[in-house]
Amino acid sequence: MPRPFAFSQRIRSFSHAGRGIWLTFRSQHNAWIHAVATLAVLCAGFLFGISRLEWCVVVLACGMVWSAEALNTAIECLADRVTKEFDPLIRQAKDVAAGAVLLAAIAALVAGILIFGPRLLGIF
Repeated sequence: MPRPFAFSQRIRSFSHAGRGIWLTFRSQHNAWIHAVATLAVLCAGFLFGISRLEWCVVVLACGMVWSAEALNTAIECLADRVTKEFDPLIRQAKDVAAGAVLLAAIAALVAGILIFGPRLLGIF
């Protein structure tokens, strides 16, 4: 039987989620790269005065990359808990998760080129 809704439990779940975000940022060097890229894109968005629709694309693209990185971190943590020894299936799981991050980053890069490319070309 499901437990009844408890507001305090919802607040606690946000605390757990925040801890997970912090763990991703603290433990993954690629997350630092994502952070720098996110800050650069946000600054560029303000500098170039991008439209509301373009902001939606930028926010969704950044969120997609950060979400993929967090899921990749979760998979790595679980896989490392199972074994530190080489296992071909765990390697595949980690590779697929890392590939998902790469795909998200490439999609975000393409969105960034489509949004900022014409503006940068107009400067030069």
